[in-house]
Amino acid sequence: MTQGSPHPEFQPLLDAALDAARNSYSPYSGFKVGSALRLTNAAIVTGTNVESVSYGLTICAERAALVRAIAEFGPEIRIEAIAVANLNQAPSPPCGACRQMLAEFAAPHAQVVFFSEHEVRSMPFADLLPFAFNTKLG
Repeated sequence: MTQGSPHPEFQPLLDAALDAARNSYSPYSGFKVGSALRLTNAAIVTGTNVESVSYGLTICAERAALVRAIAEFGPEIRIEAIAVANLNQAPSPPCGACRQMLAEFAAPHAQVVFFSEHEVRSMPFADLLPFAFNTKLG
């Protein structure tokens, strides 16, 4: 994992995630998160967290972006890079549910960057979820 300034190629993705975080609907937790996915076709797709008074129905920013990407480009999409912006002072990597959902669509070389106002972290997506569930035997 690297910390510090992100590689310049990630800046448009980070900016898109930050813009999405500003649109968060999080009246119950105040936890504002945005995500941006760069697909292998170079498209950038964003999502933000949307809470419900029934917390179990809340959707994370990463899954919101993934659902939108599939709706716009189809299930053959592959994710090249993932950015997660947190407006709450600490970088937050994707949660376990988001990691598993993203794993189904992540390209082998996919990178993830998560950041807050004061800190940036990045790593290969495979390091974030080294033992993703799959249905392959052996």
